[in-house]
Amino acid sequence: MVQTIRIEAEARERAGKGAARATRRGGRVPAVIYGAKQEATLLSLDPRDVMKEMHKGGWQSHLYEVAVNGQAERCLMREVQFHPVKDTPIHVDFQRLAPGQLIRVKVPVVFQNEESSPGIKEGGVLNVVRREVEVMSDPDQVPEQFEIDLANAGIGDSLRWSNVADAKGTKPVITGRDFVVATIAPPTVEEEVVIQAPAATPAPAPKGKGKK
Repeated sequence: MVQTIRIEAEARERAGKGAARATRRGGRVPAVIYGAKQEATLLSLDPRDVMKEMHKGGWQSHLYEVAVNGQAERCLMREVQFHPVKDTPIHVDFQRLAPGQLIRVKVPVVFQNEESSPGIKEGGVLNVVRREVEVMSDPDQVPEQFEIDLANAGIGDSLRWSNVADAKGTKPVITGRDFVVATIAPPTVEEEVVIQAPAATPAPAPKGKGKK
């Protein structure tokens, strides 16, 4: 089951750029919760809570319970905007989840048994085409990761969506084909360049002695 994280927020009454700037001057990050055919909820967050999630990684696949005035809403964190110079969060968008709604998330791919792959043992290189796969999933069943076993992968093999050990009920956004996630590329052969030394210039013949 996907990790659910609770974030405490404060309600804010006004929308617009001026209100957002005032929120930032107060040391908070303006945010909004939208979706599920409901009116948008305006709120503000502690910037430390936002940065904590950014440093964790995988925040787009986490479920959040955003608590405002004691009431929590289940959301996905969809977008975080940063200041172009200070690199601090300046706005956060959350998507509200409706009951029974499938969500579109990116799930990271992890490769197992890389050290025992015949292709890699022979000098092949794991070429990762997709480090994440975007899928539709039940909010309560979003996997933390997908796993692909490389134990039998040889040079030239392609690892596809069908090679994922357990899709955990998810459906890929890419449909109609068994798309490639990674390949075992052949080793790179570097050609040895032989630089030949230039031919030695013959020494000039000694000049003959003149007659006395």
